[in-house]
Amino acid sequence: MTDTVQTDSVDEVRIRARAARRIGDDTHRPVALITGASRGLGRELARALAKDGWRLVITARGSAELDEAAAELSALTEVAALAGSIVADEHRADLAEAAAQFGGVDLLINNASTLTGYDLKGAALPTLAQFPLPGLLETFEVNILGPIALTQLVLPQLRQSRGAIINISSDAAVEPYAGWGGYGASKAALDHASAILAQEEPELRVWAVDPGDMRTRMHQEAFPGEDISDRPLPETVVPAFRALLRDWPVSGRYAAAELLRTTKEEV
Repeated sequence: MTDTVQTDSVDEVRIRARAARRIGDDTHRPVALITGASRGLGRELARALAKDGWRLVITARGSAELDEAAAELSALTEVAALAGSIVADEHRADLAEAAAQFGGVDLLINNASTLTGYDLKGAALPTLAQFPLPGLLETFEVNILGPIALTQLVLPQLRQSRGAIINISSDAAVEPYAGWGGYGASKAALDHASAILAQEEPELRVWAVDPGDMRTRMHQEAFPGEDISDRPLPETVVPAFRALLRDWPVSGRYAAAELLRTTKEEV
């Protein structure tokens, strides 16, 4: 675990205890708002939280896949599923309202992302010299503007619950990979925004999490024609996120691999 931005004070310990009681209290069913929840990591996190008794507000662009996810999750918990783009002002407002109808957000997971802001159609990731500017703009809108805008809307709910924000990051945010300039730069911006928000909202937990390489559709799109079957499935990193919610560490940037290693060492 790296780059933490807070230290535990007496007040921090009290806040952590209050939040842990609220999330673990059998009389309170906490609420999670998850973007990009129709497939990949977002869907696995939604499934895990549903099994743990969380109520869910989920969203994704594709209505068919989102409806499929909602049908599965509804057998486990209460679900509000709203299809739409996180870039759209009205859609974000609808998500915040759906969460309010459930009693307010305890956990916001900003998971929705785009590689390039346009359909690669089997092409390689563009270099910065060749990156279409409309796609670059869309990349930053989806990967950084959308999460910040949604966070602004639900901050009053999160302050009330003393809740947490998980912003899904990437190793591309800290390592320079050719072809990953747009995506990596947008995730680096999200990391930095997360650290600043943690300073500005000390009663919340703000975690930027690098889940590592995973066998997902988006990762396959980044490597057209290549075999990515050696990458782990998204479900394998879910325990790392459960560890965050269980241990309630200070705000900061975390790598799922380190969280998983720490969890194994404690067993």
